[in-house]
Amino acid sequence: MFNVIVTGITSFLTDLSTEMVYPLIPLFLAALGAPPAALGLIEGFAESTASLLKVFSGRLSDKLGRRKPLAILGYAGSGLGKLLLYLAHGWGLVFAGRMTDRIGKGIRVAPRDAIIADCTPEGRRGRAYGLHRAMDTLGAAAGVVVAILLVRSFPPKPSPADFLPVFLLSLVPALLGVAALFLVREPRCPSPVAGRPPLSFRGLPSRLRWFLLVVGLFALGNSSNQFLILRTRGLGWSVAMVLGAYLLYNVVYSLLSYPAGRIADRFGRKRLLIAGYCFYGLVYFGFALLPSGKSTIVDRQSHFLHWLPWLLFGLYGLYSALTEGLEKALVADIAPAGHRATFIGLHSTLVGIGLLPASLIAGLLWSTISPSAPFWFGGCLGLAAALGLALVL
Repeated sequence: MFNVIVTGITSFLTDLSTEMVYPLIPLFLAALGAPPAALGLIEGFAESTASLLKVFSGRLSDKLGRRKPLAILGYAGSGLGKLLLYLAHGWGLVFAGRMTDRIGKGIRVAPRDAIIADCTPEGRRGRAYGLHRAMDTLGAAAGVVVAILLVRSFPPKPSPADFLPVFLLSLVPALLGVAALFLVREPRCPSPVAGRPPLSFRGLPSRLRWFLLVVGLFALGNSSNQFLILRTRGLGWSVAMVLGAYLLYNVVYSLLSYPAGRIADRFGRKRLLIAGYCFYGLVYFGFALLPSGKSTIVDRQSHFLHWLPWLLFGLYGLYSALTEGLEKALVADIAPAGHRATFIGLHSTLVGIGLLPASLIAGLLWSTISPSAPFWFGGCLGLAAALGLALVL
């Protein structure tokens, strides 16, 4: 458990650093005079690049038989990205900073997750990944709290210089996270595998192939969390209330990740994953039922719907606790030992790549049909994924 705790501390500190600055980037770009399209360009390229790198980083880790150096390199990229934000005087360097940060994430995820799998017996991997996700998400929640506190001190129209102390301060936890990772004991990896891993679907183990197909189906309805925030903001909530609901999601996610992992180790991962996808479907149906626009509260039913997002964000945290860590644990269990990091990276790549078309579909449904449409679509795919898991695992 030593490596699990150390990697958890690193993730806590890194997510604390990231969430201190991530919600501020749109405001910083606006202060720099960047057009709104710049934000979409930056985030689209950054997230897609990170997703594509995960599988290649995992394959390299398996080929070398080493995890720790790649994980350290990836976490160092996060710190360098925040330094570039501090130095930015235009949106071009903001783009470079976000790309560097996300490239670092793409490099570190598969080797780090493989470290956890390599040093944990199969029957305890659910709780190991659950503990790591709990510490990771607790750092994200702490970062959101810090961001809220720092934003309160900003003037109504902040200048670019107002953001620089925050970016500089975010370097402290980022560097501490890299330093902590040096304490990891390089696990005894399976022997490096010669040749290319069987990355075609025909070459994958049957259970893993079907599982990844279900994950790919689900990913098409799993759009960005920004749509949940946008939907709630449309009720007339203040920015502080919306951030408070998002904080509730992170807190629930953090508190329940480890218990979910322990339960999965005892009763099986399949049942909890199916339950998680069902919760996702219910949450998205709940967001679909919310009223559109800043409606006036005239009766008990509309009053309930106005405050429903608090419950939905809490249940969304439960969905995340039941799925994210357990999906990685299941992949680690199914994958051949010599290809473990590769397949963990492949899973992360599929999930990450799916975010782009899912968000594009959600945006089109929102614009062309109604704000409820993307949530009806996502809810249906969530329940379809739950049915798919029940059939193929």
